[in-house]
Amino acid sequence: MFLALRELRFAKGRFSLVGLVIALVATLMVLLSGLATGLVDDGIAGLRALPATHLAFDEDADVSFPSSIVERDTWESLAEAPGVEEAAPLGNTLFNARTDQDVPVDLALFGVEPDSFLAPEPQDGAPLGAEADGVVIAEAIADQGVEIGDRLSIEVVGLDLTVAGIAPTGTFGHVPVAYAPLDVWQQAAFGHSPDAADRASTIALRLDDGADVAGLDAGHGTETVTRSESFHASPGYTEETQTMQMIQAALYLISAVLVGAFFVVWTVQRRQEIGVLKALGATDRLLLREALGQSAILIAASAAAGLAVGSLLGSLVGDQVPFSLQLGPVLSSMGLLVLFGLVGAAFAIRRITAVDPLIALGGSR
Repeated sequence: MFLALRELRFAKGRFSLVGLVIALVATLMVLLSGLATGLVDDGIAGLRALPATHLAFDEDADVSFPSSIVERDTWESLAEAPGVEEAAPLGNTLFNARTDQDVPVDLALFGVEPDSFLAPEPQDGAPLGAEADGVVIAEAIADQGVEIGDRLSIEVVGLDLTVAGIAPTGTFGHVPVAYAPLDVWQQAAFGHSPDAADRASTIALRLDDGADVAGLDAGHGTETVTRSESFHASPGYTEETQTMQMIQAALYLISAVLVGAFFVVWTVQRRQEIGVLKALGATDRLLLREALGQSAILIAASAAAGLAVGSLLGSLVGDQVPFSLQLGPVLSSMGLLVLFGLVGAAFAIRRITAVDPLIALGGSR
């Protein structure tokens, strides 16, 4: 690496310039990773907090919360099926409500039976079911000034709810979650329909490790997915993740092209020096190893600088933006950035093998 390090010191201006560009790309990757993680958490935190291993949807709903309706006999039958430890109905609907002070509040209303394993444990106030129309709201709703004892009016269905407790229930579809007794949710979702008391959106399940999921679905007319697979049923989850992945893929490609273009130009400019080294006995393998090591140092150092700057900028992002820096996704992004940069450099420095020392030295006369 002697030659590679000397060239880094000798042409520090050029290497600093391309290093700055890579560092800027790395900074953008860190911020994008934090935004992607924050958006995902803000979309499915409520589902992630469910103490269930699987969710069973109506088989005709295509694993969609708005489209799925399951019946009472289905969840009661599933609760007795082999391989099922527990089964409980789960209602899921997005509503717009207003407080006593006429402040608009968006909420994702989850309907559960108060005595089921899905019922949240409030950190403040009364548990679910303590009041007939009582709901347990998310901390994010409480942060808007809603307090225990306040009334929430869902005007579209003419239903008033009383805030009974506050719990870290998370969000669903970027909307804070509020838990209500199942019968209250049924009234909000279906009004006074005679069949409302026998309906829910999905069935939350706790299954044994060896449970026959396909057999359960065949016998009950359901489509059962793991809790993590149900995230795709959250509004906008798939579209948001795919958009972020496309942007990240574009940045990886840009990094490869930038590094490749730089080392193509650098190799052409060093053509005579490469010819001298080959004339002195340097092998293609040695020169390629030196050049690849040089690019690895440049890319790794630039990515580390971008990681530091991106992490600093991320720490300054306020609560108004769904932003969350997590070590795993950030390091994965940096690793892929370095990898794609090295791929671009590898394609560029292949030109070293095509340098003929006689021609290169002859051209310098």
